[in-house]
Amino acid sequence: MRKWIPLVAVLLGTFLLLVDVTIVVVALPSIAGHLNAGPHDLAWILDGYALALAALVLGAGALADRYGRRVTYLIGLLIFAVSSLLCAVAPSMPALIAARVLQGIGGAAMFATTVAILNVTYRGRDRGVAFGVWGAVSGAATAAGPLAGGLLTEHFGWRWIFLVNLPVCVAAVWFTLRAVAESRTPRAGRFDVSGTITFTLAATAITYGLIRAADDGWTAATVLGPLAAGLAGIALFVLVELRSTEPMLDLTLFRRAPFTSMIIAAFLCHAAAFAYLPYTTIWLQRVLGHGPVDAGLLGALPLSGAALLVGAFAGHALQKAPPRTAVTAGLLLIAAGALAQSVVDSGSGAAVLIPGLILVGLGAGVVLPVLSSAVLAEAPPERSGMAGGALNTFRQLGFAFGVAIFGTVFPEQKAYADGLSDATALAAAFALAGAVVVAVAARQGTARPVKTG
Repeated sequence: MRKWIPLVAVLLGTFLLLVDVTIVVVALPSIAGHLNAGPHDLAWILDGYALALAALVLGAGALADRYGRRVTYLIGLLIFAVSSLLCAVAPSMPALIAARVLQGIGGAAMFATTVAILNVTYRGRDRGVAFGVWGAVSGAATAAGPLAGGLLTEHFGWRWIFLVNLPVCVAAVWFTLRAVAESRTPRAGRFDVSGTITFTLAATAITYGLIRAADDGWTAATVLGPLAAGLAGIALFVLVELRSTEPMLDLTLFRRAPFTSMIIAAFLCHAAAFAYLPYTTIWLQRVLGHGPVDAGLLGALPLSGAALLVGAFAGHALQKAPPRTAVTAGLLLIAAGALAQSVVDSGSGAAVLIPGLILVGLGAGVVLPVLSSAVLAEAPPERSGMAGGALNTFRQLGFAFGVAIFGTVFPEQKAYADGLSDATALAAAFALAGAVVVAVAARQGTARPVKTG
């Protein structure tokens, strides 16, 4: 069993950083009461972390390729532990948001290295098993966040959703020091400062505009201005990367249609499968009267349990399937599950969501591990850190943008059931669009299955 210790080290860090994307969801009312927070403050508790994670993971991947994936992972764990402590003791909302951003920085260093560490550590059948378990844990962690947050908030208080990270970080550091070998890419690139700044500003501006749209409307200057600035920032980022001798994102990777389609699928998968969960827990608590624990349990367990079952029993088989087929099928399951939840109305109880959540979990359990292996198969070995970073960047951007976009159809003045119905219907459309993109890209090139021998 010693050969699986590196996997344990990676899984601990992966679970932590992904749980913390959504663990605060059911604690938001409690945080608002203690720190006198408004709706936009609460949105930034979620998206401040997700954006920092997404914006920096590409640069962290380049640093990991150059200076070592093991040391980068360890540094990320240490930053994550310190920032979790700062979150727990935050005296004000600005301090909490700043600590959440710092958490995202540590998470980026961890997330940038997890896939690459598994890729260089395991071979053959073991690699398929490792990616299957990692993908299942990734999907389950994001969905399990509300459940963990509910348990801790109801029984110990919201600050414990951050304090609980500390012993897990210690365990992850211990396993990493004991069993993970160092790996790096000779002559890897340096940190791309210009690319990181332009990408971060662009993503932040777009997210800010989407969050404001929930209250101000799509035609308001507070919405159109940031959205325009964000689009201009994306164009500037592309220009900077094309002119850079050592870009943090090698845009030539996108010349292969299968690679591009998998990146788009990652973005839409996380928007469709996970970004509406904050609104599900709001409906469960404010309308149906469930406590934080029940809201987390009802909103997360069916999805996370289904994702874990797929990874545990079908992870290796999925690695042998054509990536296009598996990802398309998984996205269609997510679309069906989200659409099934859109039947919620003012007379519905929590049980109406469960069949759809199970379908979404099954789909996520199929998509996530296949995305990781398919993206790495389409990238040169010396670009594995960058490719993994690109995948994880767009996963978290999908969540951040999804939270903001669903907020525009789930405003305070609208009936909660109607808002949740609209949000899940939109999620179904996102997943269906992803399935179409992957299917169309297959006509331009076939994604290569990962070699298992």
